[in-house]
Amino acid sequence: MATLIKGIHHITAIAGNAQKNLDFYTGILGLRMVKKTINFDAPDVYHFYFGDELGAPGTVFTTFPFDGARKGTKGTGELTYTAFSIPEDALDFWIDRLAKYSIPTSTVLTRFGEKLIRFEDHDGMGIELIANSSDSRKGWTYGHIPLEMSIRGFYGATLNLRSKDLTEKLLVELMDYKFIAEENGRYRYGTEGKPGDIVDIVLDPNGRHGIQSAGTVHHIAFRTPNTATQLEIQDILMRHGLNVTEVRDRNYFKSIYFREPGGVLFEIATDEPGFAIDEDEAHLGEALKLPGWAEPQREGIEKRLPKVKLQVENYA
Repeated sequence: MATLIKGIHHITAIAGNAQKNLDFYTGILGLRMVKKTINFDAPDVYHFYFGDELGAPGTVFTTFPFDGARKGTKGTGELTYTAFSIPEDALDFWIDRLAKYSIPTSTVLTRFGEKLIRFEDHDGMGIELIANSSDSRKGWTYGHIPLEMSIRGFYGATLNLRSKDLTEKLLVELMDYKFIAEENGRYRYGTEGKPGDIVDIVLDPNGRHGIQSAGTVHHIAFRTPNTATQLEIQDILMRHGLNVTEVRDRNYFKSIYFREPGGVLFEIATDEPGFAIDEDEAHLGEALKLPGWAEPQREGIEKRLPKVKLQVENYA
């Protein structure tokens, strides 16, 4: 039987100041802003999408920037660290680049035989860069970061949970994931075990629950090819007692949502249709794009949203 889940589609976080958020992910990390739209559930807030050249599934980190939002706290029931994949020989480049912008990093760590560094953005968002030789994706650059050093997309994500059994059962029995290995209390799962599909569970049985606000992840979305496979996985999840939403149209993909047993919000998003349906590929992310239902409110929405500007030239 064909697999319904193909790995990670996107990860969505809550942020603070919109301009600082844009500067960090495009200027410092060098991701492409592939879409500037609104939070469909809170139209007075931006929804930024950062990824590779076309925002391919498995590369897109998205944010809801709420100006003035207090910082959240990491804890159990949360995705605490988003890991990006970089080339095996790029780690020193990134250590130097982050130091240039006074961003503290961990010492070089080793996990499952691969080297990585860990740091936070200005809101406290947990980020890792994992150097590896198994990622064939070409990455993206605005020109201020050498392409050969650029981020390739996601490597994976860390779920901080009080227990793993029910979450593991969900991943392995219903979502096409397989257990790969355990190391120092970190349990690794993947669909194929390659960058872009890795989910790690770290246990903290007595840990305090995280508080969701700026600097925390709102949800993780998993890939499914199309609406037919999405409806199939929706049916499977519902038959196994999960409270799954109806299909929601997010313009660039369709989504269903549910909470996994440890408390993390999961989404299943379709690969289709992608981000080029309403902008030319060469100009992705340049204009504010609104869903059809919000278009009559454009003037008011634009007035309420803070002005932002792409300024990667300041981060050469």
